[in-house]
Amino acid sequence: MHAGRRTVLTAGAAGAAGLVTACGSSGDGGGGAASAPKTSRGATPSTGAGAASAGAGAASAESSAPAGEALAKTSDIPVGGGKVFEEQEVVVTQPKEGEFKGFSAICTHKGCTVVAVSDGTINCPCHGSRYRITDAAVVAGPAPQPLAAERITVTGDTIRLG
Repeated sequence: MHAGRRTVLTAGAAGAAGLVTACGSSGDGGGGAASAPKTSRGATPSTGAGAASAGAGAASAESSAPAGEALAKTSDIPVGGGKVFEEQEVVVTQPKEGEFKGFSAICTHKGCTVVAVSDGTINCPCHGSRYRITDAAVVAGPAPQPLAAERITVTGDTIRLG
């Protein structure tokens, strides 16, 4: 009897893994520009927003970028817009002149990487979720939560992660 139960559990786990893999496939309507879902972040996004740390620092600690890494010059981030740093999984916005905000670039819906900032929103190509550049609140779903806040610092004309 134990062998039968183990077989069912193993088959169930394999089936679940297949479903998880299928959830973020490029066939989800995002076209070729959609990034594959990420699992390193976005699983438990913070509900906070802005340039403050994401919760207990979980998102910052998981970042692939070393603390203090220069991301961009302030002039690289347009006022009323932003820029996605895919490698670091961070998006930096400048809602109004001189105000910079950092957020996770991992969509809270299925873990895809957001790809663009336009018309006041951070946009995910996979299922059409959009987030406000001021606080990463969901403007259009299916995303269930805002993007997690990321800690950034601005020193002179340099924006740094952490």
